[in-house]
Amino acid sequence: MALDHALLRNEYAARFAGTPRLFRAPGRVNLIGEHTDYNDGFVLPCAIDREVVFAVTPRADRVVRLAALDFDPATVVEFDLDDAGFVQSQHHWSNYVKGMVSVLEANGFGCSGFEGIIAGDVPIGGGVSSSSAFTAAVATTLEVLNGLTVDPKRMVELILDAENAATGLRGGIMDQYTARMGKAGSALLIDCRIKEHEIVSLPEMTIVVADTRRARTLAATAYNERRAQCELASRLIATRYPGVTALRDVTNAMLDDCRDLLSRDVYRRARHVVTETERTHASVELLAKGDLERFGRLVTQSHQSLRDDYEVSCEELDALCEIAWTVPGVYGARMVGAGFGGCIIAVCEAGAVAPLTSALMREYARRCGREADVYATVPSDGAGEIL
Repeated sequence: MALDHALLRNEYAARFAGTPRLFRAPGRVNLIGEHTDYNDGFVLPCAIDREVVFAVTPRADRVVRLAALDFDPATVVEFDLDDAGFVQSQHHWSNYVKGMVSVLEANGFGCSGFEGIIAGDVPIGGGVSSSSAFTAAVATTLEVLNGLTVDPKRMVELILDAENAATGLRGGIMDQYTARMGKAGSALLIDCRIKEHEIVSLPEMTIVVADTRRARTLAATAYNERRAQCELASRLIATRYPGVTALRDVTNAMLDDCRDLLSRDVYRRARHVVTETERTHASVELLAKGDLERFGRLVTQSHQSLRDDYEVSCEELDALCEIAWTVPGVYGARMVGAGFGGCIIAVCEAGAVAPLTSALMREYARRCGREADVYATVPSDGAGEIL
């Protein structure tokens, strides 16, 4: 069920004065191209019809007053932008607001305070980028309320900087780019090195998301470790191929030629990135032809590579994919996001949604002892004001 914007306006009216303006940013799913973004590679995400919404009015001072309905709805959190240190409390969500203001002002964009409420239906910790949706919604709110003129690609970089500061993760650009640039009915082929994209129209298919509801307790540590391994691989390969600055520049032949330079684990991490880059480019061609059968096979191969070479899957993610692969009408399925929990996506024909949902919920509970949250998504537009 879509987020009720009228309800948000009513909630605002119960707490604050004036008529709020609503600003949104969506979550995302990445069709293919996982863990390639921070390797200067290519990704193929789409924004989804799950969103974070700010219902706010501007203030003339530097005070921010916000109630987050999904965290502590009864409390209005207040802080001054001139004294807004990060917190580790239940109000940690305020760090994204503080981080975005700090990054904007460090780049010469002044911000005033605002007040209102925040709500969303992007699953938190579910691998569909709730934190980027939140930060992009903050950025859009600040941009419009303060009359800022920021180059769109520069804003994506600033959102990334703010999110990295708030989370402590060294993320890539994909999530923020998609939250800002997404287009309904389409995916974006993003070149993460030059920060350019192509619109990829999607053939008729349904994207089903299944959330393991497993907390991603290892994701942050493993993410930073995998990134360091990829950077090490590219440096070592560059000793033999000087033109290499990231794994995006490496072919399978080059990787095989440099296998003696790499440890077993570093080689396998690099192999995932190199083959995933190939799968991403091939997917664009297959989607243009409407060849969903072969595209789905690449989606499944992506999961197998993430499971075996990148080693960021887990029992629950594997179980959901294995269940989805058995359902007629499912083209392919794979984990998405950092890993060790979160979501899978299954790409299927419309008629498979009901049996797929039933199978995922029934068999996942049987195999893993917990319920999955399963929902179909629609490729949607990026961040903006709700009029």
